[in-house]
Amino acid sequence: MNGFSPVPSASVGPKNPNMVDLSKREQILGLNFGDKTLLLRALTHRSYLNENPDFLLEDNERLEFLGDAVLDFFTAEYLYHRFPEMREGDLTSIRAALVRTESLAHLALKIDLGSCLYLGHGEEAGGGRQRQAVLCGAFEALVGALYLDQGLSAVKSFVKPLFEPEIERILAENLDKDPKSLLQELSQAELEITPRYRTAGESGPDHAKEFIVEAVIGRQAYGRGVGRSKQAAARAAARDALDQLRRELNKKLATHNNS
Repeated sequence: MNGFSPVPSASVGPKNPNMVDLSKREQILGLNFGDKTLLLRALTHRSYLNENPDFLLEDNERLEFLGDAVLDFFTAEYLYHRFPEMREGDLTSIRAALVRTESLAHLALKIDLGSCLYLGHGEEAGGGRQRQAVLCGAFEALVGALYLDQGLSAVKSFVKPLFEPEIERILAENLDKDPKSLLQELSQAELEITPRYRTAGESGPDHAKEFIVEAVIGRQAYGRGVGRSKQAAARAAARDALDQLRRELNKKLATHNNS
């Protein structure tokens, strides 16, 4: 026993989640928890508690902290065996790409985790079920809950099938490389301009703030990114700008070849 409070037994609904409600979420996620309170905590966003002060459990932030550490360990071990000849620096780059906010949010979308979350009305109205920070945090919390409930072997069984195609995507699209360096190299080589980054906005409470950063080349904003830090948002903006700049250059090349 983990000493958690029992799940409320009221009728199914967003204000009173019960066992039937949780079973539906387990079916969506393809998981079966022995301690249902762990699952409930993993799916409970802070905004839900703000609007439901009588709710018996805490939000998912402590589980998010644990899940982050579990994912770091699992990812390092997995990559160590997956690429036995790869250098430490390259392994570190791939691990960083796998566990960054955008990647974990992408995995959360693949398992429809957003639909399973308990959110406050304001957070939901603001698109919380699709927000990268919310999805990433919930994915980490789910991993932390699964670890406490069933151990590392269950985490491996859950995460490994998700990671394998994600690694292929990361390698195919060079997502393990520093996007700001790649953008600078391409921009300087093709346009003779060094990109710069500007903060376009921020949102959310202090404990879960998200920043919006634009990657600017000359006078044009080529990319925009969102992240839980300005650095993460700048990297996302650089990736977006890389895609835009490559499309622009390929279009010019195609036009030149056809002329």
